[in-house]
Amino acid sequence: MHETSDGVTFAVKVHPRARKNAITGELGDALKLSLTSPPVEGRANEACIDFFAKLLKVPRSSVTIASGQSSRHKVIRVSGLSAKEVRQKIGNAAVPSTSLKAGSAATGSHS
Repeated sequence: MHETSDGVTFAVKVHPRARKNAITGELGDALKLSLTSPPVEGRANEACIDFFAKLLKVPRSSVTIASGQSSRHKVIRVSGLSAKEVRQKIGNAAVPSTSLKAGSAATGSHS
């Protein structure tokens, strides 16, 4: 995540035609983003902008795709927020990949 005079930029890898819109983890320095929209006629790009505008609680006009318009690898630019604010809001929404391990304590003995 990089903070510039224009705003904050960060990389995402988009997985189109997913079951739901969600951040599903990280891949290197990029966020993995699942979107229900197909990658045709710019629908996945619009869904990506909508997703981050709602998640970050900023107007759609504050979220742009800086690069990767026709690629699964994109760079998103958000104006009006600091890198710290973006990290915090994205961190709260990310799906933890290890959340299922908490159920292992239920296998202990009961008396």
